Formats: sequence, structure tokens, C-alpha cells
Amino acid sequence: MSTPTPPAPRRRAPAFRPRFTIGILYLVFFWIVFVLLMCLPGLMEVLAAGGDEETLTRRAAEVTRENARPYVALALSLLATALGGYYEVLPGLREG
Repeated sequence: MSTPTPPAPRRRAPAFRPRFTIGILYLVFFWIVFVLLMCLPGLMEVLAAGGDEETLTRRAAEVTRENARPYVALALSLLATALGGYYEVLPGLREG
């Protein structure tokens, strides 16, 4: 009689890594951070000037519209996400 052969080892399914989704989340996060950093100096001046709440709100909206540069923030966030993924410093975008 022949000896039975052991069953073939099962292959583990590859781990699910949502790199694209995490990359989009980093892109949005960096965009928000860069827009806030662009608007922050003007908003600090408005806050230092003081006044009633309605005036502060109106002036803060004006300053935000003047200082926000969404396309520059998008370019910077694309650069930050790309460099973070390339140098593997962003969690979730690392290969290993």
C-alpha cells in the first residue's frame, strides 16, 4: 500500500490594504490643514481687532475669502501626500 500524501498547505488570502482610500483621506486632511494655515494670520488679526460677534463673523468670512487659495492648497496637499507615500512615512501607505 502507498502512504497517503499530506494535504497541500493552504495559502493565506492577501491582506486587504485600502491604500487608495487612505491616500484620498490624507489628501483631504492636508488640504484642510494648508487652507487653515493660509487663513490663520488674517483670522488672528480679526480676532485681535475685537468687536461684536456679528462684525467679527462678517470680517472673518471676508478675510477667509481673501486669503484662501484652494488650488495652491491642493497642489501642496498632492505634493505632501505623494512625498509621504514615496518615502513611506504616512501610516497606511507603507509597503511593508
